[in-house]
Amino acid sequence: MKKNLDHIGVAVRNIDDSISFYKNILGAELIDRYKSDAVGVESEIAIMEVNGARTELLAPTNNTTSPIAKFIKQKGKGVHHIAYKVDDLDDALVELKARGVRVLADTLRTNKHGRRLIYLNPADTEGTIIEYCDYPHCL
Repeated sequence: MKKNLDHIGVAVRNIDDSISFYKNILGAELIDRYKSDAVGVESEIAIMEVNGARTELLAPTNNTTSPIAKFIKQKGKGVHHIAYKVDDLDDALVELKARGVRVLADTLRTNKHGRRLIYLNPADTEGTIIEYCDYPHCL
């Protein structure tokens, strides 16, 4: 199955400072900024774009339950995940299962932009958090 880099997710402590850095130093454009209070997300997200390449800045909104807060506490701020766009997420899940790669089933969701996503189990990816995603309702 064909895969393309979709975006890189970066865990940050202060989203305003991070947006400023991306805009003023990297010349990024702020594409969107929103909060997700969904269980297992609990983050503020800023989508930044530099010459077509997207980075999601992820700041925890709940320092007790947000997975981003947990990540920062354990590993510090920095690259949280790498997302790969697949043609069809359902087909990709079948392929992963056939190859013995587990996913974190509770992370399966559709975000506000219509992107369906799921995270692969880091125990099966050499420790890297990898997201698979598709855009079934977008052109």
